[in-house]
Amino acid sequence: MKYMLMFCKSEADDRRFDAMTDQERAELFRQVDEWQTENRASFVEPGYRLERSRAATTVRRKQDGQVMITDGPFVEGGEVVGGYSIVDVPDLDVALRIARTFPACPTVEIRPVID
Repeated sequence: MKYMLMFCKSEADDRRFDAMTDQERAELFRQVDEWQTENRASFVEPGYRLERSRAATTVRRKQDGQVMITDGPFVEGGEVVGGYSIVDVPDLDVALRIARTFPACPTVEIRPVID
């Protein structure tokens, strides 16, 4: 079964990342690379890091059919998707095992992919 793992973060997480030294940031990237290597066999899409939410543009179609384009993320709230991967694994338990060990974001949302 395919699942999308969405790596969620907050502005506070971005500030912590910005405050890291080059050495701390390199260590975090090393941990993510190690995580990807350990789980490589499960990835359909290896994953991509997204620009920060302030770089987003959102297109909304209103009920009257008009289209509204705004700067910023789709949702307004504390956490946004900072990246994603798609895995193909036997069941949700395996997806949970993979998500549980992701070192870079405090929250990982898992959703089944509809083929």
